[in-house]
Amino acid sequence: MQTNRPNPNLTEPLWLRIALITVALSFLLLMLVVPLAAVFYEALKDGWVLYVKALSDPETLSAVRLTLITAAVVVPVNAVLGIAMAWLLTRFDFRGKQLLTTLLDLPFSVSPVVAGLMFVLLFGAHTALGGWLEAQGIQIIFAIPGIILATLFVTFPFVARELIPLMQAQGDSEEQAALILGASGWQMFWRVTLPNIKWALLYGIILTNARAMGEFGAVSVVSGHIRGETNTIPLLVEIFYNEYNFTGAFALSGVLALLALATLALQSFITKMQERKLAASERRTA
Repeated sequence: MQTNRPNPNLTEPLWLRIALITVALSFLLLMLVVPLAAVFYEALKDGWVLYVKALSDPETLSAVRLTLITAAVVVPVNAVLGIAMAWLLTRFDFRGKQLLTTLLDLPFSVSPVVAGLMFVLLFGAHTALGGWLEAQGIQIIFAIPGIILATLFVTFPFVARELIPLMQAQGDSEEQAALILGASGWQMFWRVTLPNIKWALLYGIILTNARAMGEFGAVSVVSGHIRGETNTIPLLVEIFYNEYNFTGAFALSGVLALLALATLALQSFITKMQERKLAASERRTA
């Protein structure tokens, strides 16, 4: 009976493993844990009273409200568009497919500041389209619509990029079988496609939400920094810090840090659920 034994020529010495683990843990401690702990320390060092007061400030509440509104619009829109884009790129062959796949990554490669500037050049008051919209009473730049559009742009690829590899690996055999058995397009989607992609979809939605709430560069360009109106949480953090309101700045930074930690926890949960589903699928086919 053969046993799987590690190849001694490929097994690293103990001292090397210890050294690599030490370097990795030291890097994580210095670059991630210590800065994160410093944010919460600075936010709470003057006491809970000032911390709560900073978070209950009207300007802070306005920034939180605008951030939540932006995420509430951006996340479902990008979820629908991401599913549509993934379906198009994995289920159909057409001329220009490779170009469309490349353009999907454009928000990843373009600086957020440049993305914001593109919307200013397109919808600004001194442009043809922006001037016409303002004549109709619709303001895009330096208003909430501009913030939403800029956030939509920078978060667009997340859902699609999570779904495309999974849908390519799964293929369309189950969907074709459902259609042959008489299911309609919607029945096929709700009962076959969506259950198969639900965890990847949720993963993409979580990433989209985290980026939407934490976006700074593109939103900074199109917002105009109008106090109490167009400042999101990241923008207000910068304003408070520049005004030496360190308690307010670090209090809001703590909110964003908690959001990041919650995102990591959800990512870990979703990864475990995907692994369980894959293991169950392998057991059924074995």
